[in-house]
Amino acid sequence: MKTRPLTTAVLLGVLLTFFALGLWAWQQRAPAEAPAPQRADPARLQRMHSPVLGPAGAPVTIVEFFDPSCEACRAFHPFVKALLAQYPSEVKLVIRYAPFHPGSDSVVKLLEAARRQGLYQPVLEAVLDAQPAWADHAQPNPSLAFAAAKQAGLDIERALQDMQRPEMEALLKQEVEDLNALYVEKTPTFFVNGRGLTRFGPEALAELVAEELAIARRARPAP
Repeated sequence: MKTRPLTTAVLLGVLLTFFALGLWAWQQRAPAEAPAPQRADPARLQRMHSPVLGPAGAPVTIVEFFDPSCEACRAFHPFVKALLAQYPSEVKLVIRYAPFHPGSDSVVKLLEAARRQGLYQPVLEAVLDAQPAWADHAQPNPSLAFAAAKQAGLDIERALQDMQRPEMEALLKQEVEDLNALYVEKTPTFFVNGRGLTRFGPEALAELVAEELAIARRARPAP
């Protein structure tokens, strides 16, 4: 009868450990000042090609600038998923790519190739699960990310062909242009309905989501 609370406590401890490690890595890379604006240009936040998780008509949009090699992005991922699960009809996630680390650009193309096969989310989960094996910043080994994607069901031969499409390079170029215009210098960087976080952490993200939800609910017409 006591097994479940113990298991939950252990899982929570592991989750918090991952987040602490990711936060440490993020802090090592953070500039002394982060000039990201409080309100971002909406035209720069989301593009037609941007992956969207959650309902298209959700009143609250989280935009995450994400690097698949980033430990902090991996640590934050469960918290972002929890917010989407908590507000399944009111919150959506837009993923933007910030390929700051060596090897990240090829894994971004891999994710986009997975999207063409309708396997974006399972491949994203697999790539993040395998991140400690492939995302060594000194000597990245993206082939291990490809192996994880294959285990998730991806047709690797087709994916490799799709990764060579000119639009893949164009997508990466647009992502870099937008993150530079928005002064995104570290990952993950979040915006909620165009508002940047004033401090870093899952609590800050959850609070900003709750604020925007309250605004959207007050603006909703009475039944």
